[in-house]
Amino acid sequence: MPAESTVVAEGEGRPPGEPAEASRETRAEGAPKRSGWATLRLLVLRLHFYAGLLIAPFLLVAATTGLLYACSYQAEKIVYADELRVPVPPGKGELPLTRQVAAARAAHPEGSISAVRPSPEEGATTRVLLSGVPGVDPDHTLAVFVDPYTAEVRGDLEQYGSTGALPLRTWIDELHRDLHLGETGRLYSELAASWLWVIAGGGLVLWLGRRRSQRKARGTTGRRRTLALHGSVGVWAALGLVFLSATGLTWSAYAGQSVSDLRAAIGQTTPAVSSTVTPGAEPAAGPAGEHSGHGGSGGSGAADGEGAARADVGLDAVLKAARGQGLSNPVEIVPPADASSAYVVRQIQRSWPEKQDSIAVDPANGEVTDVLRFDDYPVLAKLTRWGIDAHSGSLFGLVNQIALVALALCLILLIVWGYRMWWQRGRGSAFGRPMARGAWQNVPAHVLVPLLAAVAVVGYFVPLLGIPLAAFLAVDIALGEIAYRRGRRTYA
Repeated sequence: MPAESTVVAEGEGRPPGEPAEASRETRAEGAPKRSGWATLRLLVLRLHFYAGLLIAPFLLVAATTGLLYACSYQAEKIVYADELRVPVPPGKGELPLTRQVAAARAAHPEGSISAVRPSPEEGATTRVLLSGVPGVDPDHTLAVFVDPYTAEVRGDLEQYGSTGALPLRTWIDELHRDLHLGETGRLYSELAASWLWVIAGGGLVLWLGRRRSQRKARGTTGRRRTLALHGSVGVWAALGLVFLSATGLTWSAYAGQSVSDLRAAIGQTTPAVSSTVTPGAEPAAGPAGEHSGHGGSGGSGAADGEGAARADVGLDAVLKAARGQGLSNPVEIVPPADASSAYVVRQIQRSWPEKQDSIAVDPANGEVTDVLRFDDYPVLAKLTRWGIDAHSGSLFGLVNQIALVALALCLILLIVWGYRMWWQRGRGSAFGRPMARGAWQNVPAHVLVPLLAAVAVVGYFVPLLGIPLAAFLAVDIALGEIAYRRGRRTYA
């Protein structure tokens, strides 16, 4: 958003009609050099102008699709109400989980069970998640919705991700993430996230450097009013925009890998419960036959290496063991992958307070073999989890989603106002004059050198910031040399 880029056209002391070369922001070669904030401000101004001008289209798409995603949580509840909710029969409790899963498998014998999500609250359906179903995206599962009171199958829908996104939210999520273009499309969202914090931070610095009298929109007209509106809204939204940029980068393709490598290097990766058990453990006492094989109990690896079904305590015993360890709803039960694996039960609540505890349960005897508490996560693992959930709108529920809608609308307005100022900056047939180059030459060396070093380091770890910036500098230097040779080069 070319926000403060137009500061110099009006409201900065240049009378209307005065040539640009005589303005405060554009001086011919050989003019007295500025020092301190004045020279650094010109550098920030030029960066903010061009970054906003060139990156704003990507930000506009990200803001619009992000706004849609923030609204998709509530829309999902309405669109899929028949699958998600059921009437609660008076005086009737929930049926055993194994019976609910059996009903789902009777209706959908295809694929294998990858997880089961018991009804998390009164009136909510149980989800039986099937993988390897023909016609379903390999990265998705087929969610079969079962009435926990009657074992009636209410329907089935494709589901994606740990938040259980159904088709509507999945479609919007993929639109926001990669425009439905796959890995290539992810470059757009990472480019937007890589530059958003630079543009927001630069605009905030420029606004703070303006005189208080020039920040007010009341009583102003034209470009100055647009600038005042842009600056005021930008200041209020700046912190939220920087947050969205930082959290968005944590799971991006390239910068996200840098973040993952850094966390691994300092021992801050997200831990996982151990699901390995010793084959041949004593089975639990009782009629194991009715639970043997995961087809009936919710698992997918029912046979051992010789093909014989092994004893299995069943889903209800596993869920009971999880409750004994304090794992309250909502939870997800993942069946053993093979003869040496345990059931994994994990909490999946992404709203505050987070519920992310997990345990492993030996299918042979129902004993808990490992426990992992969210309280024991490394600090950066917790911050990453909270950041991602807040970015996606699930951490604080409806309040979180309203805040994201407000931020998206603010960003859209900032972009529109920024382009309007670019338009208003022109004179006659001169449309949107660019900022003068050469401001960096007046920045003191003790400021410029550390600044360049910091930019190089950040650009290395955030390549979709560093590569476009290097390309812009190369083009800008080339154009500057051409202008110089033609005798038309001016400096700020």
